[in-house]
Amino acid sequence: MLNNELIRSLGVGEDQIRDIVCRETAELHRREKAYRGDRGPVTVSGRTVVLVDDGIATGASMIAAVRSVREAGARRIIVGVPVGPRAACRLLRSEADLVVCSTTPPNFRAVGQVYADFHQVSDEEVRELLAAG
Repeated sequence: MLNNELIRSLGVGEDQIRDIVCRETAELHRREKAYRGDRGPVTVSGRTVVLVDDGIATGASMIAAVRSVREAGARRIIVGVPVGPRAACRLLRSEADLVVCSTTPPNFRAVGQVYADFHQVSDEEVRELLAAG
């Protein structure tokens, strides 16, 4: 998902976009292999899908996730986040069937502002949590 308005306003060229897409696609494949191993993707067609995150800032990543599972045939999409700005939560409501955003601080600056510990989760931690299941 590209934000063409932002791309134009920043003057980002097509070559830069191609480089970024290539780099991010490689990272996506690396993470898929690291987290999924040899298991195939989960089938979402005809199912209710619940998407969760530790919070949203702009909503762009979650909108991309919603659109991706909708394209894959999800019947219903529910988004759950503990924190995000009102505008981003409102924007998500136009994309998902249900959005639960527990906290919308009036002076929202960043997702991490509401966490005592907001460290980057390692690949190993993700694998352990997925295995625990």
